Amino acid sequence: MDLYQYETHLHTKEASACAQTSGVDHVRGYKGAGYTGIIVTDHFFNGNSCVPKNLPWAKRVDLLYRGYENAKEEGDRIGLSVFFGWESNYRGTEFLIYGLDNLWLKNHPEILSWSIEEQYQKVHASGGLVVHAHPFRACSYIPEVRLFPDQVDAVEAINFRNQSNEFNDKAIAYAEKYKLPIIAGTDAHGDENSHSGVAFGHKIKDIKDFIESIRTGGYELIRKESHT
Repeated sequence: MDLYQYETHLHTKEASACAQTSGVDHVRGYKGAGYTGIIVTDHFFNGNSCVPKNLPWAKRVDLLYRGYENAKEEGDRIGLSVFFGWESNYRGTEFLIYGLDNLWLKNHPEILSWSIEEQYQKVHASGGLVVHAHPFRACSYIPEVRLFPDQVDAVEAINFRNQSNEFNDKAIAYAEKYKLPIIAGTDAHGDENSHSGVAFGHKIKDIKDFIESIRTGGYELIRKESHT
């Protein structure tokens, strides 16, 4: 059976301060690597965003969306599906949010004041998916490992940029303990030598199809790790 490969965790230099690659160049790279699609998940305003904080809320959302829009235009041109998400940050703990759009963000300027519990409730109420990103990563910007099995729908247990495979192994054990779906992602910034992600037996129609496919377990992990 043919499998369709998708990147689940990707940053563009249009909106993420840590990224080296534009949305357009990411699309070309993933197309060349044989992927069917990507989800652009730039850092939100409470994370490593390069969007200025002194702008009106709607303008900030537009700038967050720019990397996705550029990628989507190029993806439509060359035949790569591009979907939108973002990576939120709560005191160093990060979450991938899927299934919502820029209009939803514009209608929720209070989002930066939400607790992790409120984030889960609000995103869920609108049909979105919350995934705990690299939950066991040890890094200077993460003061401590904090787990929220009741406030996430899945766990990013395979993250290509983790500095040790031990972090991935712990995340897999954590997800299995709480019976949470596992996803994989590159955490792409543009300097990777390979890619991770998930593979489906069907072509994903839209982000809602992606969410439903994760919830039902109809996929395989693309597990590529460059660290030990």
